[in-house]
Amino acid sequence: LFLPGRRTNTISTTPKASKSQCSPCWSDEQPSPPQLYCSQTCLRSPAEPSLPLSNSLCHSLLLTDNSGALHSHQRRGVRHQRRATRPKVEGKKPPRRIAAGKNSQNRKVTDYYPIRRSSRKSKTELKCEQKKLIDDLITKGIEEGMEVQHIEGKGRAVFATRCFQKGEYVVEYHGDLLQITDAKKREAEYAQNPATGCYMYYFQYLCKTYCVDATKESGRMGRLINHSKNGNCQTKLHDINGVPHLILVASRDIDEGEELLYDYGDRSKASIAAHPWLKY
Repeated sequence: LFLPGRRTNTISTTPKASKSQCSPCWSDEQPSPPQLYCSQTCLRSPAEPSLPLSNSLCHSLLLTDNSGALHSHQRRGVRHQRRATRPKVEGKKPPRRIAAGKNSQNRKVTDYYPIRRSSRKSKTELKCEQKKLIDDLITKGIEEGMEVQHIEGKGRAVFATRCFQKGEYVVEYHGDLLQITDAKKREAEYAQNPATGCYMYYFQYLCKTYCVDATKESGRMGRLINHSKNGNCQTKLHDINGVPHLILVASRDIDEGEELLYDYGDRSKASIAAHPWLKY
C-alpha cells in the first residue's frame, strides 16, 4: 500500500521531452485499486515540477488497453485532415463510389461481346432504293421485259418476255401531261376524226385533274397495252421532283409469254357504244 506524502520507487517519472508518451502509472500484472486514477494519486519526484495533464494525456491513459479504438480514432482524424486540405472545384460533382459487387453485377452483354451491326436494310431504305430505280427507268425511257405482237382481229398487243412479281414496275404510260382545260380541247379535236384513236388518261393529283395524252404515235409500249376488267396490271402515280407520272405495276404474278392487260375504267354509255370491247 502507498501512504500519502511518502515517496516510492515503483512509479517512473515522465521526462519533459515527451509529454504525450507518458507511461501508465500501474502495471498490468499487479493492478491495485489506488493506481486506477493515476492523475491525482501518483507522486512525482520533488526535483521535477508538477505538470498539468492535458486532455490528450488523459485520453491516452484511459485508452491504453483499447489500442484498436485509439488507432481508428487517429485514422479518422487523418482522413478528415486530408479531406479538408483538398481544394473544392465548383460545378463538379464528387465521383460516386460503387461497390465492387454492384459494379460486377451491372455489366452488359456488350462489355463481353463486340457489337455486330446487321447488314439487313430497313423498309425505308428498300423503298428509297426502289424509287430511285423506277426514277431511272422513267427518265431514261427504259422498257424491258416485254414485246409487241400483232393479234388477228384485235390489233397490236404487248406480251411479257419475262416473269413479273406482284407490285413490280412494268412500264410507264408515257405521253403529254396536260391540265383539264387543255385536255378537253384536244379531246374535241380528236372527236372530229373517227379514225384517230383516243389514248387520253385522266387522273387526280394533289386535288387537281390532269391528263396524259398518248395519242401521238411513238415507240413507247405503255400506250399499246389493251383493256380487260380482269387484267394483270394496274395504274399507279409516281412522283419525280413534283411531277406526276402514270405507271403500270403488276397486280399479280405475271408469267412469261402472258399478255399485259389493265382496266381502262371507262364505264360511260357513249364510250361503250363506240368501243364495245370495254364491256369485257
